[in-house]
Amino acid sequence: MNPLPILVHHMAALDGWPHPPNTLEMIEASLNAGAAIIEIDITALADDDYLLVHDPLLERETDGQGEVGACSAQAARTLHFRVNGAVTAYQVPLLSDVVALLMRHTHPAQLQLDFKNAMPFANDEPLRRLINLITPLGQRAIVSSGADWQLRQLRRLAPSLRLGFDIMWVIDWSANPSKRHPEELPHTLGAYGYLDDHVLAQRKIWATVDYLHDRCSALLGLVPNAEVFYVRHTFIAQCLDDGFNLADFLHAHHIKLDAWTLDIGNPIAEKNALRLRDAKVDFITTNTPLAMATLLQI
Repeated sequence: MNPLPILVHHMAALDGWPHPPNTLEMIEASLNAGAAIIEIDITALADDDYLLVHDPLLERETDGQGEVGACSAQAARTLHFRVNGAVTAYQVPLLSDVVALLMRHTHPAQLQLDFKNAMPFANDEPLRRLINLITPLGQRAIVSSGADWQLRQLRRLAPSLRLGFDIMWVIDWSANPSKRHPEELPHTLGAYGYLDDHVLAQRKIWATVDYLHDRCSALLGLVPNAEVFYVRHTFIAQCLDDGFNLADFLHAHHIKLDAWTLDIGNPIAEKNALRLRDAKVDFITTNTPLAMATLLQI
C-alpha cells in the first residue's frame, strides 16, 4: 500500500476548534495534536516583522485600518482578529511570535509560510527580514507563494531556503468559471477547458494530455529547485480525468505535490481526497485534519 498523504493544517486549523485561524492559540493546539505541517499566512509589516493575515488591508481581518504594509510592528501588537465582523479577544500574531512558539515547543512540526505579498518590493529588506526571522527553524520552514518572482528573489538571497510554488495564477480549473471574480487570475477559459492566459490555450490542436504536459513542463523553470507544487484539488482531479497524473509528472522531476484545500463535509473534496490519495499526492491541505486522517485510512 502506498504511504498516505501527509496532512497540512490549513491556517493551523484543527477540526472546528474555537480559536480563529492564524492565532497562536490555534497553532499551539495543532502542535499539541501532533501536526506534521502547519500552514500560516504572512504579510509584510512596515518594519521588523510579518503579520499573520491573508489580506493586505487590516480592516478585512482585524480591528485595525489601512494597509498591512503601512503598519509598524509596534502598532501591530495592539491588533485583534475579527470573526464574522465582531472583534475578538484574540491578538493577531507576528511571525516572530510563531517562530518562538515552535522553537520552545517539544513537537518538531514543520511550518509552511504562505507568502501573501504579490507585488515586488522596492528593495530586498522585507525579503531579508523574512529570511532572518525563520532562520532559527532551519529546514523546518518552507515558503510558498503564487508569486514566482518573489520566490526567485528569495532563492537569490537564500539559496538553501526551501520553496514551494502555487501554480494557481498560471493555470487552474473551475467547475463554474463564470462565477470567478473578474480580477482573479488566470482570466481566460482556454480551449482545453482550463483557466489559462497562455497563447497555447487559444485553440485546441493537441490532445488535452499533451497540452497539460507541455504547460506543466513550462512551470518547472519558474521557480528553480522548488520542492513542492501547491495545486487546487479540483485541478488535479480534472487532470486525472484528462489522462494526466500531475503527481507522477512532478515526482519524475523530484518535486512533491500538495493538494489544497480538502475538508470533510464537502462531498467533492471527500471524493477527491480518496482519489488523490490513490494518485500518490504527497500532501493534503485541510481544515479538518483529524477527520481527514480517518477518511484516508479507508
